[in-house]
Amino acid sequence: MRWLTPFIELLLYSNFWIGVCAAAMALQSHWLLGGRYEWTALSGFIFCATLFLYALHRLAGLKKLLPFTSEGRFRVIFRFRSHIVLYALVAAAGALWFFVQLPTSLQWGMLVPAGISLGYVLPILGNKRRLRDIHFLKIFLIAAVWSWVTVLLPAMELHALGDKGCWVMALERFLFIFAITLPFDIRDLQIDAFQRVKTLPAHLGIAASKRLAGVALAAMVACVLANFFLETYEWSELLALSLSALLTFLLILPSDRISHDYYFTGVLDGTMLLQFALVALARTL
Repeated sequence: MRWLTPFIELLLYSNFWIGVCAAAMALQSHWLLGGRYEWTALSGFIFCATLFLYALHRLAGLKKLLPFTSEGRFRVIFRFRSHIVLYALVAAAGALWFFVQLPTSLQWGMLVPAGISLGYVLPILGNKRRLRDIHFLKIFLIAAVWSWVTVLLPAMELHALGDKGCWVMALERFLFIFAITLPFDIRDLQIDAFQRVKTLPAHLGIAASKRLAGVALAAMVACVLANFFLETYEWSELLALSLSALLTFLLILPSDRISHDYYFTGVLDGTMLLQFALVALARTL
């Protein structure tokens, strides 16, 4: 099975996997709000922009984490950093190509999440600090940007921002992304301590952080139920999204006992594709 390793590493560390997850989440919102899956310039932009930003984040982060570049995922990223630069450049070109095809309203709608994302990656603050270096802030920034990009932008494209269900869905997505990001902070306790950044798992402890993830997913299900009563979701979508929350929580539970990055970057990020698949299956019922 050694032949699988290069393929998996290419999939995960080229950032193709997370780009697909982002596009899938946007397409899911498009379907739930508009009644159909439809690949548009917005979907292409979200895929390419996510690939670019995550590549930029990995490359910028290496400079701050030189003592870790011989370990785990950092060893792979450091080894293939020139490849990642190439992927980032191609993704940036693709994002620009899709961006110019978008209506002006969507272009303006991207300014806030784009600004936050760049500030998360690049040292725009004093002492070469990034937004992610502000204590306790990074997980909320991640959840907010993902919710904005994968729910509010598709809603804007569909002219559905006035629908109550859209805003409930945005909160639902925020809670889901918040929950699956907590295990990454558990994984990165040593790295965040090295960078002197306080996070929720460092403050609350691992057990309490996993309970918090469970509370966030329970609140997500409450939002799903609210959207069912608002007639945004059908019963099959209610079941699919609720099952997604349950399965995601079961995958979060062992996160403090698993150290391999494939589990985090592959499986936990992959819960977005799991949710997408469950909703797609629900739509066929």
